Amino acid sequence: MTIPPPPYGGYPPTLYGAYPGGYPHPKPTNALAIAALVCAFVIAPLGILFGHISLSQIKKTGEEGRGLAIAGLIVGYVLTALTILVVVLSVLFIVAVGRSLESFDGTPGQPGSPGRSSSAPANLPPFDPPPTLGSNCQYPLTIEPPSKPVKPPRAGRVPTNPAIVSASMTTTVGNIGMQLDNGRAPCTVNNFASLAQQGYFDDTTCHRMHAAPRTNVLYCGDPTGTGDGGPGYRFPNEYPTNQFRLTDPALQAPVLYPRGTLAMANVGPGTNGSQFFMVIEDSVMPPKFTVFGTIDATGMAVLDKVAAAGVTGGADDGKPARDVTIESVRLD
Repeated sequence: MTIPPPPYGGYPPTLYGAYPGGYPHPKPTNALAIAALVCAFVIAPLGILFGHISLSQIKKTGEEGRGLAIAGLIVGYVLTALTILVVVLSVLFIVAVGRSLESFDGTPGQPGSPGRSSSAPANLPPFDPPPTLGSNCQYPLTIEPPSKPVKPPRAGRVPTNPAIVSASMTTTVGNIGMQLDNGRAPCTVNNFASLAQQGYFDDTTCHRMHAAPRTNVLYCGDPTGTGDGGPGYRFPNEYPTNQFRLTDPALQAPVLYPRGTLAMANVGPGTNGSQFFMVIEDSVMPPKFTVFGTIDATGMAVLDKVAAAGVTGGADDGKPARDVTIESVRLD
């Protein structure tokens, strides 16, 4: 039986016969284009690098992935720009905070630097006991190690009675009697007593005297003698700082620290450690330095001898011309 020929001159070629070997192989996607998009979300600069390399490779090889590479570049550039913006703003914020703290605390780098004012200063405020006075004294460690081996004081509740604790500081110039105000500054007195009992102040020098017309004080309590030393922990301010709200403008206004005042030096709120100062003559400074006691008449006579010798080199701020070494501090 004869099979009639197909109409119209024969059967058309099959689809598969149109291309040798069947369908053409799709072009591969450039691997770096994929990496560029992924890395852009993780490490933006790396995504940018891979994006540029992949575009160059795609141009040469004709591979797929141009859209992925461009997306990686866009994401990478956007995230990099945002990161730079955040870093810049963070640096500006830190600088602004640092400057505000310097303004708040006095001369930068100098513990307890007093403020100056041409107007007549007010007296220290009346003492109104805070509800939490002495209820939770804390002495958190700092990243700086102690300048001399010492342990932090006992934390938690400390007694406010007796209100006055007597102490005696023996120096190479003479004996300085102290009345520690435990009723107003129990956490500070607890710290001072702990340091004294551990011999922290023994054989240390009074490293600085400020002898300006409106401020005359002697600084002690730093075993290094540089003004930078401390016990390796810090604790918050008490009276008179705790008589003000932190946002109260009066906290910036100078007040009169009377002759014979014993107070803590600091470099900012909550940075009390071991350094303290004794007021030789009525002195003017903001109420940011915890008052924790007074000096008796015998002690003031010793301080007057030191003040009479002045500051080394005739300056109004620096190392006392007459050396003052603390031999011991004992509680009576």
